[in-house]
Amino acid sequence: MQVILLQRVAKLGQMGETVRVKDGFARNFLLPTGKALRATEANKQRFEGQRADLEKRNVELKGEAAAAAEKIDGQVFVMIRQAGETGQLYGSVSTRDVAEAASTAGTPVNRNQVVLATPIKTIGLHQVPVHLHPEVEAKITINVARSPEEAERQAKGESINIVEETTMDDLGLEVGAALADANGSLGDR
Repeated sequence: MQVILLQRVAKLGQMGETVRVKDGFARNFLLPTGKALRATEANKQRFEGQRADLEKRNVELKGEAAAAAEKIDGQVFVMIRQAGETGQLYGSVSTRDVAEAASTAGTPVNRNQVVLATPIKTIGLHQVPVHLHPEVEAKITINVARSPEEAERQAKGESINIVEETTMDDLGLEVGAALADANGSLGDR
């Protein structure tokens, strides 16, 4: 299906371009969200009549997004979650959680603006991009920890996931000593 883009769409094109997309993508995403119009002659003329207004509105929205990006860019948000000894979370941190954390800090962020390829499932510091506008991106850091004290230690750069290691030699000596004690006590009978 041929559509006229009403705003910049990542990996597709700039505002005003006529592009060919799959029918389902156009029907389910581009047209309902107001990002595109069907490329008919009537819509082309309508777009050209509204082009100046759309460009002006786009510049205003970009300016607002840039101001919001300055406030949020580089901020660190702490999320306390339960996790195992190895640092694996029992749940996960999703785009909704990140958006709520950023919004409570004063910058309204929609979960659709947070870009996570997969949910965060380990403790540590995670860089997360936030697309506030098709042309404006901010990066925030999510500090996932088990407790506020652990979050402070992670922020300072300490490694939290230190698992006590026992070598096979140590295990062998412990098992050997236990067997010797058991055999010694059996021999006393």
